[in-house]
Amino acid sequence: MCFRTICFKPITKTLMLISVSLFCVFSETVAQRGIDYTLYANIIYRFTKYINWPNEKKTGDFVLGIIGDSPLYNELKAFVGNKTVGAQKIVVKKIPSSASSYDCQMLFICEDESKSIKRIAALTEDAPVLIVSESDGLARKGSCINFIVVDEHLRLEINKTNIEQRNLSVASDLLSLGIIVK
Repeated sequence: MCFRTICFKPITKTLMLISVSLFCVFSETVAQRGIDYTLYANIIYRFTKYINWPNEKKTGDFVLGIIGDSPLYNELKAFVGNKTVGAQKIVVKKIPSSASSYDCQMLFICEDESKSIKRIAALTEDAPVLIVSESDGLARKGSCINFIVVDEHLRLEINKTNIEQRNLSVASDLLSLGIIVK
């Protein structure tokens, strides 16, 4: 069964339209007040709906790793509380940037650790780990999805090549929400 067929049933499309609407409304708020990590947590959780991991990553806990000190850690823990990805319980973990491996499905690199992106991308290059970041230009340096502010609006830079090289599938609807970079 095709990933895109599974994800885009009518109810899912309705939920996505609601998510996109909320994203657009909140993106203005983020730019006006500074970074709202509650919004980041919501969007990061939504990525789980539009990225497909290989079957071997669909057992056990779904781990969201965070590298660096950021309010996002507490916001994600609160936001995902009892949420799941499929049948997997979501667990949020702090991971040191100096780790020799990153055993998680998604890895958020905080701005203060952005200098580590190339090393982390190289260590996870053959692993199905979605790297998310928040510093200008990181989608071109190894991140899969990067939060940026453009014209006072929160936007996503998406590097489809980086995503696919990690044996992950990305829904076209997510791609349509971002700025595609190579």
